[in-house]
Amino acid sequence: MDKINLAEKLKLFEEYWNPKIIGECNDAHLKLAKLKGIFDWHHHENEDELFFVIKGHLTIHFRDRSLQLDPGELVVIPKGTEHCPEAPQEVHVLLIEPKGTLNTGNVVTDKTRPSLERI
Repeated sequence: MDKINLAEKLKLFEEYWNPKIIGECNDAHLKLAKLKGIFDWHHHENEDELFFVIKGHLTIHFRDRSLQLDPGELVVIPKGTEHCPEAPQEVHVLLIEPKGTLNTGNVVTDKTRPSLERI
């Protein structure tokens, strides 16, 4: 049981759209990710997904609207909800998802990470 310093963990990697596991809570992974550009449209059939913005401005597109998130804001995306994150500039996020959640959900693309590094 040690403290986790998010700023220190974020210094350990540079790549975008490649979440890193930083801890576990119950049956969920706590993940950090750096985002830049636009992701793929997808949904998670069985998992809700929490995005908490640490730094930057994140847009999450839904089929009927877009949601803007600033530092200190979060959104929980219910399972089955199609979405597409976009970050025109670098964004740092904390993700909380059930263990085994595939980052691209129901699609497989060049951004799919079937196994994640623990840092």
